[in-house]
Amino acid sequence: MTTAGTTAGGPRRKRQIFDATLHALARDGYDAMTIEGIADDAGVNKTTIYRWWPSKPALLRAALIDAPLLDLPVPDTGTLRGDLEALTATLIGFLTAEPAGAVVRAALGAAVGDACLAAQFRDFFADRLARERPVVERAIARGELPPGTDPMLLMDLLSGAIWVRGVFRGLPVDGEFARRTVAAVLDGIGSGNGPKKGEKSS
Repeated sequence: MTTAGTTAGGPRRKRQIFDATLHALARDGYDAMTIEGIADDAGVNKTTIYRWWPSKPALLRAALIDAPLLDLPVPDTGTLRGDLEALTATLIGFLTAEPAGAVVRAALGAAVGDACLAAQFRDFFADRLARERPVVERAIARGELPPGTDPMLLMDLLSGAIWVRGVFRGLPVDGEFARRTVAAVLDGIGSGNGPKKGEKSS
């Protein structure tokens, strides 16, 4: 059985449609973006989109989960600390680089006042957590984390620090911030992970 994306013209056509959807979201906002405009940007007929994604929310949900633009590879470095530092550094690049950062910021802003779009984002984050869960499962198997560790809490602590610092406060985040954030979560905030000498806290 072929998938919707494959039948709609193959992986390349699917990527074009998803990329056009996310760019329209960042450029126009959720309310103003249209299937017709997305079809024009993707170079397809709007009936092609409607055949497989019957509504704007359905198309956006598929784009958020499957678009290569928002893909975050999950590392496997052999250690929990290495995995979390690599994952955090990747997330920093994801949120601060364009166009992915603009897409995520636009979607989050729109989701605040739109229950339907908020539901799409819940699916997006659920999908990301499912992809990241093996990092925690491997760490438990290696004895680096105790059984019963909550993967969502761990990932929320790390990603929340980046969202607040980089997106909401608009302050610079870099690889050193990724290392310090992971150390604060794994080792505790009192283990020498505060601001360095001469560095202002925020």
